[in-house]
Amino acid sequence: MVCSVKSVLIFDSGVGGLSVYQEIRTLLPYEHYVYAFDNAAFPYGELEESVLISRTLEIVSKLVLKHAVDLVVIACNTASTIVLPTLREQLDVPVVGVVPAIKPAAASSEKKVIGLLATPATIKRRYTQELIAEFAKDCEVLMIGSTRLVEIAEQKMRGELVSLVEIQQILQPWLDRVDGIVLGCTHFPLIKDEIQLAFSTPVQIIDSGKAIANRVKALLGETDQIVQNQKKNVTYNSAASHHEAALNVFLSEMGLSPIQNLDLPHS
Repeated sequence: MVCSVKSVLIFDSGVGGLSVYQEIRTLLPYEHYVYAFDNAAFPYGELEESVLISRTLEIVSKLVLKHAVDLVVIACNTASTIVLPTLREQLDVPVVGVVPAIKPAAASSEKKVIGLLATPATIKRRYTQELIAEFAKDCEVLMIGSTRLVEIAEQKMRGELVSLVEIQQILQPWLDRVDGIVLGCTHFPLIKDEIQLAFSTPVQIIDSGKAIANRVKALLGETDQIVQNQKKNVTYNSAASHHEAALNVFLSEMGLSPIQNLDLPHS
């Protein structure tokens, strides 16, 4: 049996979703990938929910049609808690979201003290509190909401230097306290090594990337049969940026074509 190549759209407000793309592509290297980020409205945590829903629906719907997408991944924790019902209602393809990996972190913690590192918006959402109540009842969950770490991850992907001292200062309340950290923002796996270096002893750092990749594989019904993708993996943003040339260097290393700008009348 010959399997056809599937097209997967991965969407975020910034480059954080590239961490999810990397995990999916590692598991499913022969599919066709479309990566889109709405940098005109970055960061999503500061948007009104109605605006976030309308922007996401507009961009995702357009690209699903343009590239005959078979599956959509919303690689943004903030957007996932808000837009999934609307997207699943409007689209005829599966839509996968991102959930902070609180359950596995709580289960594997020996100290029963874990840290949730996310954006301020994700920390404040009731959905996050419900996850903690359901899966980490026996743990003390310390939380840090940091927009600055998101900016640092974006800077790293543009080839700029990352300040380990600044990261350590942000994480100072956790040093010598937690034995596990949940990366509750898709930007943070991009600076996972730097986060680990902030601690004098190793801590377990958990994100949702591999779980998302396994879910995508299951929904696509893919086997391990190799079918070579003949189409270029493409990248879109919603606003031109003077950082594009630097970012394109990293995108090329990840098997993605240079950024194209989406024609969005409402951006």
